[in-house]
Amino acid sequence: MIYLDNAATTRPDAAILAPVFAHTAEQFYNPSARYGESLGVAAELKRARESILSTVADVRTHALVFTSGGTEADNLALFSARRGNVVTTAGEHAAVYRSAMELKSRGIDVRFAPIDGGGAADPDALLSLVDEKTSLVSVVHVNNETGAINDIAEIARRVKEKNPRTAVHSDGVQAYGKLAFRLPDAVDLYSVSAHKIGGLKGTGALIKKRPFTLPPLLHGGGQEGGLRSGTENVFGILAFGKAAAEQFKELVPRYERTVRLRDVLWAALDKEIFFRISPEAGSPYLLSVSAAGLRGEVLQRMLDDRGVIVGTGSACSSKNPHSRVIEACGYTDKLADGVLRVSFSKDTTEQEVLQAAAAMNGTAKELMERLNR
Repeated sequence: MIYLDNAATTRPDAAILAPVFAHTAEQFYNPSARYGESLGVAAELKRARESILSTVADVRTHALVFTSGGTEADNLALFSARRGNVVTTAGEHAAVYRSAMELKSRGIDVRFAPIDGGGAADPDALLSLVDEKTSLVSVVHVNNETGAINDIAEIARRVKEKNPRTAVHSDGVQAYGKLAFRLPDAVDLYSVSAHKIGGLKGTGALIKKRPFTLPPLLHGGGQEGGLRSGTENVFGILAFGKAAAEQFKELVPRYERTVRLRDVLWAALDKEIFFRISPEAGSPYLLSVSAAGLRGEVLQRMLDDRGVIVGTGSACSSKNPHSRVIEACGYTDKLADGVLRVSFSKDTTEQEVLQAAAAMNGTAKELMERLNR
């Protein structure tokens, strides 16, 4: 099986999980208890927190709140907006987009800036929506469907110039552990997730500037500084810390290797069949293409039968048969229908990429022949 849907989730790193599991099986204590064994676990959580945070920010100026994943982190950020208006883009992940729509249903003025054909935000259009009443701006760092990279540092700087009181959030789930960056001073909130970098599902975090205040989504025992009550996911958090350390240790060579893999795939695809949606300057970790006139979900199933797993840009719903983000890029129905998203990890090989490209070419030709009979 060739697995190329790593933007959805990555294979957990067995070399990380085995020692973490063995440790957690012995040190199973609740970190919120007051006896010595629990205090030891709490200390390990603190080390993991600081380790993850230090990869992209200064622990003296930023804090990190562990969550159940990127979706909860995005929700925690979005629902900090309780006044004025909120500005975001048409290319956001559903966790941001749906949260914004919920804010709208509660009476908040929500404004959506357009995106270009590659899925990147239009900074000038976005800034035109910011005014003296804007409480929050949220712009995805790397578009999860096209790989477009938004210059969140420049966007945040311009937002703060226009309204210094506006909070700036970015969903960094597809950027964290993949792009080399440090959080700019103008970004107040940043969402990350463990299972995109070899960690476990069910673990994520929201990074925030000190002393930025947030209203909690969950109430109870007061864990995570009162922002996320509930007994901590010790196993997931410790695995997240180790996965982040491993990912950042090899970040630059892995990035360069992934650029080569993406370019090999694109070079091997039949250009008479596949149209490239992902921008040249986008994240190398994913490549979205479209076989115009074909159905992406049909191609996906046919590829699965051939032992190749890829993603698709289709929402696959009766109300909206196309991806909201791909539609916002401005593509015709035929192009929006045929989207496939191929995404890579540290484990992907060039041989797998070449085999996948051959399968994509062959599958698309087979489907076209069926339709033309």
